[in-house]
Amino acid sequence: MATRAALPLLDATAHAARWIADYCAREHAGDVLCAQAHDPAWTAMFEELVAVAGDDLAHARERVQRHAEDIGTGFRVAGDSEERPWPVSPVPLLIGAPEWAGIAAGVRQRADLLETILADLYGEARLVARGLIPAALVAGSPYFLRPMAGLLPPGGFHLRFLAVDLGRGPTGEWRVLGDQLRAPAGAGYALENRLAVSRAMGGLQSRLNVERHAPFFAAFRDGLAAACRRVEPRIGLLTPGRYDPSYAEQAHLARYLGLLLVEGADLAVREDRLYVRTIGGLKRVDALWRRTDPRMLDPLAFDTHSRIGVPGLVDAMAAHEVVVANAPGVGVLESRAFGAFLPQLATRLLGEDLKLPNIATWWCGGPKEAAHVLDELDSLLIAPAFGSPPLGLPDGRPTLGAELTSEQRGALAADMARRPQDYVGQEIVRLSTMPAVDVQEGGGRALVARPFTLRVFAARDPDGGWRVLPGGFARIGEQADARASVMGEGNWSADVIVHGPSPVAPVSLLPPSDSIHVRRNPGTLPSRVADNFFWLGRYLERGEALLAAIRVMLGNSIEADAGAALAPATVGRLVGLVTGAGAGPHPASLKRADLVQLARTAMEAEDPQWSSVRAINALARGIGQGSRDRLSADMVRLLDAPVPSRGGLLDRAGSLQRRYAALSGLSAEHMGRTAAWRFHDLGRRVERAIAIARQVRAFGMAQASADDLSTLLELANSQISYRQRYLTGIARVPVVDLVALDPNNPRSLAFQIAAVCEHLRALPVLGDDGMDEPQQAQAAKLVAAISTATAGALDEEALDTVERRLFRLSELVAWRYFLHGADPLRATGLTLA
Repeated sequence: MATRAALPLLDATAHAARWIADYCAREHAGDVLCAQAHDPAWTAMFEELVAVAGDDLAHARERVQRHAEDIGTGFRVAGDSEERPWPVSPVPLLIGAPEWAGIAAGVRQRADLLETILADLYGEARLVARGLIPAALVAGSPYFLRPMAGLLPPGGFHLRFLAVDLGRGPTGEWRVLGDQLRAPAGAGYALENRLAVSRAMGGLQSRLNVERHAPFFAAFRDGLAAACRRVEPRIGLLTPGRYDPSYAEQAHLARYLGLLLVEGADLAVREDRLYVRTIGGLKRVDALWRRTDPRMLDPLAFDTHSRIGVPGLVDAMAAHEVVVANAPGVGVLESRAFGAFLPQLATRLLGEDLKLPNIATWWCGGPKEAAHVLDELDSLLIAPAFGSPPLGLPDGRPTLGAELTSEQRGALAADMARRPQDYVGQEIVRLSTMPAVDVQEGGGRALVARPFTLRVFAARDPDGGWRVLPGGFARIGEQADARASVMGEGNWSADVIVHGPSPVAPVSLLPPSDSIHVRRNPGTLPSRVADNFFWLGRYLERGEALLAAIRVMLGNSIEADAGAALAPATVGRLVGLVTGAGAGPHPASLKRADLVQLARTAMEAEDPQWSSVRAINALARGIGQGSRDRLSADMVRLLDAPVPSRGGLLDRAGSLQRRYAALSGLSAEHMGRTAAWRFHDLGRRVERAIAIARQVRAFGMAQASADDLSTLLELANSQISYRQRYLTGIARVPVVDLVALDPNNPRSLAFQIAAVCEHLRALPVLGDDGMDEPQQAQAAKLVAAISTATAGALDEEALDTVERRLFRLSELVAWRYFLHGADPLRATGLTLA
């Protein structure tokens, strides 16, 4: 690899040429770059990479990865509790326009063929009757859904969005490795890869005339809308929830396309129409882009144990009142076994050969094919025919026949004799390689050759035709083994750039500014999302209040250089505030060591029995991950940040406090004043009011000492306000008035209750009689109680009453606006729109 001293600093062309020459001197001709080493497009791409990285490829990789993380790209591996950053290579895969035209034509032809087969399988079933498709291949598939037989999906199509996995052979030919039809993932990652690479290498778009992604997504969205009955339909993206491996991608797509991100619990069917449950009642949904397992989609039609489906959804489809993309049941064609029949079906149904050939496949449901697979075991890949793991394969996964032991071969042969239809044999495909940045011995970075597969996406446009996303995304294997069977999912991804000689119009997904109707209505707020925002506010405020008590306890009773220690009685009350919140056990004494241990437990304990700051933050982080389509990347990043680990307890507490302040600032200054913000702020105000009532009861009652009152001012963040207002010293009545009753103090109890009342007045109501709803009436009672109270007469009983009413108010808000199991309709004042 060239060093900075070896070449002129600004000679990007020389750098790029050296990188290409060094790489191709080590790699074989089957590599994509080496086969096209003289293509000026690759030179231009590496020149842009030089502009980003100089001669440091590690910098390029880190910069692209940082942009991906800024976008909020992530994914989850099954079994993981936390998301992982989406790995993006800084080196894109380049495909010229002529070569891409052939790929796109092959994908469109394949999509038409699959649609034709699906229409027959769920219609007249002539292909099975004529023997062109074995009946066992259909009936034996867990993804053939009988309730869909005879049902023509709204709009007339079973398929509206699909993905095709391709492999490029060493000599440049493209072949189909598999079809993704049930809930194809990855289009959002392709979009995010493009955004990350474009931000890092801004000049690439114009230099290579890169085909854009926006027209594809616009055509898909418009195609869904065109199939709906209403002129301005409401379209949702149905997600399994935040624990789905590709939830981050789904949230990004929903935000980018302007779709409503919904879960099954958000939806209800009434009189064969689909509705989303919102804070304003039921709102009609006209189309769903489904990312859930189709078998879980409707417990009345498919799996009765489903807890994530929508009862009655298939009936709504049958009534042509909701479009679902893709229709349930399309997954029957994902079976590897269909690869053995598609070439013949293409000839029969389309009158032409497949433009993108399948890899050679033998379904063992036929006796000749089963015998062939066993005879040629050493040269084939043995895989499940229907996805479900058969007994004869180690771990139930696709396995190279040559790697089976004699004992495993015997088990395979025995199970194939019992259930041959569960197996397929496939040729072992060798893949082309492409350059990737990798760690070398000694810590250096270099371009290395790695095998890759390409996922291409197609979607129906408003005319019912197929649009192919120009590029898709590449999955890069970690090891140098170029067999598709051992590459798995790959550890890295790469942007795929389709380039040509002609300039590309700067198309955006956004319509022209003068063609869209101005709207200040922020849109529909599902009840689940309102619930999330309310509790996000409560958790953040709860964590901040607990942290404040810990900091006061640490700063005034433990650190020798922090000034005079608090009196033992005041420290005891602080301890009671912390332990009363369930953050830790009561210490054996008020000695320094015991207090330090309590503070450490209350702030950082991972034991689930303690409601520590760490545990509260984890709850807030979970809500943030499930609401990322409505939160800024900065807020999600702060919520995801780990608990500080450097410095002493006070230093770590200070870091957490600054994080809480940043989150509060983002919500106050960057969130639009929508209903979502109101619920978030409402949660904050309710939780803060509860905390202040407890603090005043603990430190502001009769006989309170100067230390008690000072602590109360510290907990309420009102020390400066008090000192500016009162110059004669500290006294109980003015302290209690400032903290509890002053409506102009943003940290007072009165201020929080007034804000709660204002939010509830602004939120939608179901009744039209002009009367207060229960939550509004409860807030009005609180306002009256606080506005007529006096500091001198405020006692524990009055504060207890305020706290109970706040908890009751929270219950009433939840009952009015949030989801309650299977109660979808809220019959009183039901709104249908």
